[in-house]
Amino acid sequence: MYSLALIHGRAYINQAWVQTNIYIQNEKIVNISNELFPADEVIDLNGLEVLPGIIDPHVHFELDLGWIKSVDNFYSGSVAAIFGGVTTFVDFLEPVDTVEGLEKAFLSRMSLAKKSIADYHFHATIKNPKCNLEDFVVKMKSLGMHTLKLFTTYSESNRRTDEKDIIELLKLSKKHHFLIMAHIENDDLIKIDPTYTFKELTLSRQTIAETTEALKLAKFVSDTKGNLYMVHLSSGHTLVGLIDQYKDMINKNFFIESCPQYFTFTKEKLQTEKGYLYTFAPPLRSLREKELLFKNASYVYTIGTDHCAFMEKDKKKKYLEDIPLGIGGIEHSLSMMRHYLGDQAIDKMTLNVAHTQGLPNKGRIEVGYDADFAIFRPMPNEKVYGNHGTCDYSLYEGLHGSGKVVSTIVRGKFVLKNGELLGGEGKWIEGSEFHV
Repeated sequence: MYSLALIHGRAYINQAWVQTNIYIQNEKIVNISNELFPADEVIDLNGLEVLPGIIDPHVHFELDLGWIKSVDNFYSGSVAAIFGGVTTFVDFLEPVDTVEGLEKAFLSRMSLAKKSIADYHFHATIKNPKCNLEDFVVKMKSLGMHTLKLFTTYSESNRRTDEKDIIELLKLSKKHHFLIMAHIENDDLIKIDPTYTFKELTLSRQTIAETTEALKLAKFVSDTKGNLYMVHLSSGHTLVGLIDQYKDMINKNFFIESCPQYFTFTKEKLQTEKGYLYTFAPPLRSLREKELLFKNASYVYTIGTDHCAFMEKDKKKKYLEDIPLGIGGIEHSLSMMRHYLGDQAIDKMTLNVAHTQGLPNKGRIEVGYDADFAIFRPMPNEKVYGNHGTCDYSLYEGLHGSGKVVSTIVRGKFVLKNGELLGGEGKWIEGSEFHV
């Protein structure tokens, strides 16, 4: 007797849609069959799609900027995630520069994350290191993390890692089988000016800062044969540059993540009355850059939301330096990205994420894998609605989506069922080594 049977659903299995029945026991998928077997609970999903649980590789819950915190904590952020079919997310440890600081940051984040109703993992995060880099990597791996975030910018807050250390970390990434996650902008080309308003964000952080730095780091990856993942690529120009010069390396050991906001909006939004709501880094780009992003979307390996929400009152400031950069997006990412990219979006939000983040038993519907599912009602061109996080606005509200998540299952338990939040208990998922 199985504990749960999902019958008559249209399931996304191995890049194809299959009408089948899925059987769950002890948090795992234990059978996929056209036959009907008895179960403690039988759910008929006729007319609905069964997707692997969505994995968001890039969120910022309870992010402390020193002067303000992002408003979604691990509970409210995970609630928004569950309403979006996201069963696992990857957040970031506080940036640290020593081995001792790494373990302290890990324990602090683990304590905060206990509130989550979705499963979770973390990226270690390094800033301007003052330690032996190999010791740092070994400690990171001993804590169950195999992804390391660094910044090529933000020198004003001491977060930048210099080129010598980046090259050394790339060499170590090959030796120790981990993946570097890099925020890539050329720090020397970023203009910090206290007179800039939100309308000057694209002037402050121009495309050339992203493109030149991405090509530089791609050269480092080529030279070292290391492993690197570019977070939140914003511009189609950057993507085309990488394809032109490093096509053979893309999504083999140089991975590209982009975000729903770059497929949705253009920089003209910053010139509107509420342009302050559209402030994040890297910023929005031109229509041409967005068109190139769509044209070359097959080279984007993963979609992460960079979910980092703040209240409207906190963003409603004139000067750029007073505005916390970031937006929410985790709840509507699946609906939006399927609207834009169709079924191609699914692997970018499940299988590919599990691969890069080293999340075993996540990201596909297969016997032996965790029973994580997003149950989706396709509604082409249906407008996006609903906002279940803490934030008091959503940039996606009222835009065209592709349907709605009606139920979300985490390790065999309904956390969202027919639109009703039942609640659940997320758990820490230890990572595995990264292998090309």
